Amino acid sequence: MVKLVFLWTDALLYVLVATVLLSAWYIRSHEHLRAPWREVLHSRLGVAAMVVLAAYVTIGLLDSVHFRMPAGGRAADGAERYSGRVLSVLDLILTPLRTHEEETYSAPLATRLYTKETVELPDGRDVRIYPRLRYGGAQLRDPARERIPDILHTVLRGAVFALVLWAALLALVVARLARRHRWRVLHALYRVLSGRTEHPWNVALYTAGALILFGSVTGHLAVHYHVFGTDKVGQDVFYETLKSIRTGLVIGTLSTLVMLPLAIVLGITAGYFRSWVDDVIQYLYTTLNSIPGVLLIAAAILMLEVYMANHPQNFQTVIARADLRLLFLCIILGITSWTGLCRLLRGEALKLRELDYIQAAQAFGVGHTKILTRHILPNVMHIVLITVVLDFSGLVLAEAVLTYVGVGVDPTTYSWGNMINGARLELARDPVVWWSLAAAFVFMFGLVLSANLFADAVRDAFDPRSGTTRGPGSGRRDVGA
Repeated sequence: MVKLVFLWTDALLYVLVATVLLSAWYIRSHEHLRAPWREVLHSRLGVAAMVVLAAYVTIGLLDSVHFRMPAGGRAADGAERYSGRVLSVLDLILTPLRTHEEETYSAPLATRLYTKETVELPDGRDVRIYPRLRYGGAQLRDPARERIPDILHTVLRGAVFALVLWAALLALVVARLARRHRWRVLHALYRVLSGRTEHPWNVALYTAGALILFGSVTGHLAVHYHVFGTDKVGQDVFYETLKSIRTGLVIGTLSTLVMLPLAIVLGITAGYFRSWVDDVIQYLYTTLNSIPGVLLIAAAILMLEVYMANHPQNFQTVIARADLRLLFLCIILGITSWTGLCRLLRGEALKLRELDYIQAAQAFGVGHTKILTRHILPNVMHIVLITVVLDFSGLVLAEAVLTYVGVGVDPTTYSWGNMINGARLELARDPVVWWSLAAAFVFMFGLVLSANLFADAVRDAFDPRSGTTRGPGSGRRDVGA
């Protein structure tokens, strides 16, 4: 039996997932809340971005179920012994990538090391050659002649497997729509592929197909090759890149959750009440903005390091120390990044409180709390949503910068920042080792771009000044009609 390991960030991530699911259930039962999200699902770019984000989130959640494997034997007290290494479900799935370690650098899909080494021949002579990799292309007898045909054959097998999976997914969607709308199967297939459905199922399927194709091809190649090469210590770069997804999601989501309550409560309170309340809140965020954020983060991280050094008994594993530092970094980033949204909400609340319906509510004696929650907050949610997603992207990028200067995540934590930090010296080599930086950039770019596109779709749907919405099965109409 494995022993489950509960980390703080794991618990918070799954609490966040549960909150999202409960919110979705609540939204489904209220039409005025469903309408904007229905509009999001009509956006082609929004749906494509949602599929990509779902893929990132799935990988992050798989990497958030941690456990320790049995080590064999029993302790003196009779308890079963467990390995000191903490693994995740994603680690089990990626076992070939995790265990196939080389001596040092190797290029993507290579069969030999990237640097020459001195090898002693049977006749006693020493020569400098590029040694064969232990795992990359180990199944090939003559790599120089067999490597390219083997790669092409593997890519073809991966593509065929991806096509089968995508066809199964297409069949599920077509069957569901045909049953729901009482269409013939061929008619439903035509409508789905041509985009003649209420929601852009064709965009979702094509995006999912591209992801399935990428995953299938790289998965088949990763069994026998290092798809993105290896780093200085021989670790598979593709494995590091996938493991870094969880860190990016944790930084983006948990930091945003810390920032949101402060920004929303203080922002709309300052704009609505004005007077001395506004002065105090302005003084608070102006003072915080006057302190360089990097210094606050560095001071907080150094204090945490001192605490962990003085209390080693509180941390049973290395990953527990790294997880606490990651959580602390999220809290500090959230505390130092709420001021921008607070300013925006204060300005919007100052404008909204002067509108006729707010003045009428005050004249009729409606309480301040009800006005804030029923009239002010819903009309600033489009600002909150767009800012949250943009801040998510900024926080993912900020992790890379902070790790580069040494005040980011723990060096033992897989993150794109650590990959970029390690790649900066590799770029000065001759020949250049470029694949670590390229892999981190591509995956980070995919997450940030999809988050920004999804933010645009959410903003268009939730902005009350857009004046349009989409009813089920209908064209566009005015909200007030």
